[in-house]
Amino acid sequence: MRNLIRSGLVSAIALLAAAPALGREARALLIGASTYHNLGEEAWLIGPANDVTLVRGYLTSNPVLSFAPNNVITLADGVAGAEAPTLAAIRAAMAELAEVSEPGDFVYLHFSGHGTQAPALDPSTEFDGLDELFLPVDIGPWNDTVGAVENGLVDDEIGQMIDAIRARGADVWVVFDSCHSGTATRAAPAGGDAVRQRQLAPAQLKIPDAAMAEAEGASRGLPAADPRTRPAASVEVGDAPEGAAMGRLTAFFAAQTNETTPEKNMPRGQPGRKPQGVFTYTLFETMAERPGITYRQLAQEVLRKYTVLNLARSTPLFEGDLDEPVFGQGGAGLIQQWTVTPEGEGLKVPAGTLHGLTPGTRLVLLASPADQDEAALAAYEVHEASTFSATAMPADAPPAEIPPGAVLRKLEAGLDFTLTVALPPDGTAPAQAMAAAVGEMSRQPAIAARIRFVPAGTEGADLRLAVLPDSPRPDAIWLLPATGLVAEADLPRTPSISTGDKSVPELAEVMAHSFTTIGAALNLMKVGAATSGASLPVEAALVTGRFDPQQGVVVEDSRTPVEGAVVPRMVPDDVIGVRISNTGPDPVDYNVLYVGADYSISFMGNGRMQPGSTLDEDFVLITDETYGRDRLIVILTPVAPQSRTEDLSFLQQDPLEISRNAASGIRGLLGQAGFGQTTRGGVSLAGRRKAPEPVPVFLQYEIDTVPAQ
Repeated sequence: MRNLIRSGLVSAIALLAAAPALGREARALLIGASTYHNLGEEAWLIGPANDVTLVRGYLTSNPVLSFAPNNVITLADGVAGAEAPTLAAIRAAMAELAEVSEPGDFVYLHFSGHGTQAPALDPSTEFDGLDELFLPVDIGPWNDTVGAVENGLVDDEIGQMIDAIRARGADVWVVFDSCHSGTATRAAPAGGDAVRQRQLAPAQLKIPDAAMAEAEGASRGLPAADPRTRPAASVEVGDAPEGAAMGRLTAFFAAQTNETTPEKNMPRGQPGRKPQGVFTYTLFETMAERPGITYRQLAQEVLRKYTVLNLARSTPLFEGDLDEPVFGQGGAGLIQQWTVTPEGEGLKVPAGTLHGLTPGTRLVLLASPADQDEAALAAYEVHEASTFSATAMPADAPPAEIPPGAVLRKLEAGLDFTLTVALPPDGTAPAQAMAAAVGEMSRQPAIAARIRFVPAGTEGADLRLAVLPDSPRPDAIWLLPATGLVAEADLPRTPSISTGDKSVPELAEVMAHSFTTIGAALNLMKVGAATSGASLPVEAALVTGRFDPQQGVVVEDSRTPVEGAVVPRMVPDDVIGVRISNTGPDPVDYNVLYVGADYSISFMGNGRMQPGSTLDEDFVLITDETYGRDRLIVILTPVAPQSRTEDLSFLQQDPLEISRNAASGIRGLLGQAGFGQTTRGGVSLAGRRKAPEPVPVFLQYEIDTVPAQ
């Protein structure tokens, strides 16, 4: 666990920006490349066709900016009636958009498919000497004659095509759900929940090793980049020339250029799931729950969901005018209620799994959207749900009639604090030892209630256990994330527990402690995600700086605020702090926690902010003891004057050893999350009451700690 110095906090989610006037037309181009006939079937994808179907359904029905179906061009193999996404078809569709777009129009672009890297056609434009490519379905191999991959869509050309649309005065939002590196990975068996990475290694396109080495070698003459430098996006987001009437540009990328991004069955653990790009699904799920938020708020929630659901190890990038509302105009924020239509004995709801409605979700029927919760006519429960619709059945006596304009309202976000662990497949000595340890743990009621073990490959697991015979620890059980994937470079930072040197009770004890430690850290962030729609009158920002070990102080003028949607990179002797102002009329208590990549939870301090006061302190000093993805969490709690200061120090826990050889109110809810007596909880969504009660706010910042060189 890294050394820490006392203090405080992180950044707050910005309030909705004022919306500009609606453009005359909303247009979209959706590209989903799955079947690459010039490559082996092992390189084919499944999810891109499902991605564009999902996106099209959302665009043509969302409450903020509805796209006319004839304004949505779909290029996707596997989608009925759609043209294949060949290089020529993509170029033609982009040219058509540039021709028909006019000032004030809004254009949405979506790219789902494989990405890769190749030697840059113009090395002067790429710091690393490599171009990033999106791969149309007619991609071919490397062509030595021209020094390029046949039919590859190069990042520079994509940028030029986007600029042609912007030059017409149209605003553009582009989303790339592809990746660009061929990182070697280890995997736990995933069964029906198979995970595919949306990347092709250069060798799969027959790009010569010598050509890659020459391209990368040419870049080595450039000065070494500061490891804290924000990674560049795969397609450059440029500013409009001075005086030009260029439209705005916002770009979302599923991963950095040296990362991969997965596709898997989504939504996790729910009926009717389909292979989807994890980034695409998470993005549109968040918009369905909170239409009208800003791009920055959307980005922050995507990062939060990646953490809470342990979905992927990649780091999405977000560029452009992030403080503008999504689609160029604001909406209603968190959506909790929907107008219903009677259908048989139940009610049809125009919302589904994408909106957080799953079988068993409890709802109440209200005669009017403006009614208070106490005026509920009846209780209902979701019986069936698909992506965009659901059927709810009465949970008790139904009303005699359904009033016109009636709505179903979701009052509570359910939280499951159980940790689901997928076991390693049978057939190895470590797996046999683990099976015996599971038997031992099942006889301990406190553990059995909190940890659910499922067979290898079962969908919806929070952790996947694996045996890696050719790893540095062949007798160990490796604790892998929900995807079951880990990059070779990350193995030294991945928890593993040896089995040959432990008795069954000893192994059970160490495993139970590890699962409890991991579960407590994940559950803390689950509570934060469930309360993320709340707000308080505070202004907050994450602040980074540089510590001078010789002087023992933070370097003067080194403290800099960090944008809310950026995952900063920190090196040893960097410091992390927060700047928070209480702009409201009532006191607010703060608790600062640091969740390490090693699942440690460090209590950094707490206190009270009176109305009009500001907290501006440094809390964390980065050392060289561990590296990885950490989180700084600030919990802000509205309180009454003269009350006792909220103290959440009981959440502190020691780190999980990476290689182990030896053996009610917010406080109540967090106690449950930390593995108290219950496995489920709920966070009120604060429906329309006479006097809505303020609820705690979680501010969560993602931080990458990396070596200095």
